[in-house]
Amino acid sequence: MRIIKSIEDAKALIGEEVGLSDWIVIDQHRIDQFAEATTDHQWIHVDTERAAKEMPEGKTIAHGYLTLALIPALTGTFVKVENLTRAVNFGLNKVRFYAPIPVGSRLRGRATVLQARQRAGALLLTSQVRIEVEGQRKPACIAETLGMYFFETDD
Repeated sequence: MRIIKSIEDAKALIGEEVGLSDWIVIDQHRIDQFAEATTDHQWIHVDTERAAKEMPEGKTIAHGYLTLALIPALTGTFVKVENLTRAVNFGLNKVRFYAPIPVGSRLRGRATVLQARQRAGALLLTSQVRIEVEGQRKPACIAETLGMYFFETDD
């Protein structure tokens, strides 16, 4: 785990890979729960019988937005920001889905710091997160994430 105590500490990580997560399994239960939470019940995600007949691997696939939603869980242990009052998800600059994630696949996240700068009195940290699927050459997703970290002040 990398420790950040200041914007300067974060800048020292620019260009560095800061972590590689453990593998997690994407099972049908997780996909179904996401479909329920988002009301996205497209058959390619939830209809296992139809997928067996019509999908290339004969399996349902995870939602792209499920993949994105897993980023905090996959990367949450890579960096620890100390002296923190709060952290805010500031969004995404760019997201691409390069390969599907068939049910039963194992995936992991890999993150590299791209930029660290001060914005509105906080650290704005831009990272590239690659979501890799075990046994696939292409990543399932590459996302450029933005996080704002507000440090305690001496006031």
